[in-house]
Amino acid sequence: MTDAAHRRLVTDAGAAGVRLDRWLVSALPELSRARVQALIEAGHVRVAGAVRKAAHKLRGGEDVELEIPPSPPEELQPEPIALTIVYEDAAVLVVDKPAGMVVHPGAGVSGGTLAAAVLAHAPETAGVGGPRRPGVVHRLDKGTSGLLVIAKTQAAYHALVAQLAAREVTREYLAIVHGRLAANEGRIDAPIGRDPHHRQRMAVRRDGQGRRAITRFRTRERFPAFTFVECRLETGRTHQIRVHLASRGHPVVGDETYGRGRPVPPVPVAGVALHAARLVFVHPVTHIAMEFTSPLPLRLERLLSHLRGDNSLA
Repeated sequence: MTDAAHRRLVTDAGAAGVRLDRWLVSALPELSRARVQALIEAGHVRVAGAVRKAAHKLRGGEDVELEIPPSPPEELQPEPIALTIVYEDAAVLVVDKPAGMVVHPGAGVSGGTLAAAVLAHAPETAGVGGPRRPGVVHRLDKGTSGLLVIAKTQAAYHALVAQLAAREVTREYLAIVHGRLAANEGRIDAPIGRDPHHRQRMAVRRDGQGRRAITRFRTRERFPAFTFVECRLETGRTHQIRVHLASRGHPVVGDETYGRGRPVPPVPVAGVALHAARLVFVHPVTHIAMEFTSPLPLRLERLLSHLRGDNSLA
């Protein structure tokens, strides 16, 4: 991959009152409107040194700086990367993703993805759901480990996406968070949207400024400075569990985006201390409920063992 291109422009008086995205499209005709909006959304555009939204109204006379990463290829190339396959048939594939693997190509990431590994393992997924994310029904963050379902046919993809939209898919996670969580269980119902000050992050927003997000949680075990917690998603927003727990003052251990400044855990977790441990959905062909579980990975078992005073796994 080539390095990102850097551009610096200056708005003229005629730009006053014009939306940032519209002005950039006219100033840089080689970039499509969708590409411009994606750059703005990813925080690659600054006006007078500050990240702005696409709808930001210009005043005229401002410096506009862009960092333009190379466009990822439209067609994903298969890569023979080993997958931990939990279940597979002609319609679906359930995998256990390790922490550190990106699910599909995006800004700054073109290779080594789960999607490329799936394409090499099951070439029939090409074109299912999209050219660069074959069969990907839902995703996990790079630092999160655990269960994902992949659709191998277009019919299976549509059926599983419909189940997600109807909140009929059960997704349960295990997390280790900073601080002692006081409640034994609870429900966080708080909208999530882009952080207005850091466009590459998400944040809890006021009603009307984000999409509704609901996370249920149950405390499993408390320690002096940490809590082992179980979470269930009712919705599936970007970074939802991480944002919701951080908004309550309990960021996930290892989360440098939402828990910066928190003490370093006594045992490294190699990612964030978040694991997709249980997945339940209705099979798109047989219509039978399918349930899958994934044990807590050793990277998190080591931390729990240390917190419990048992250093046999350290």
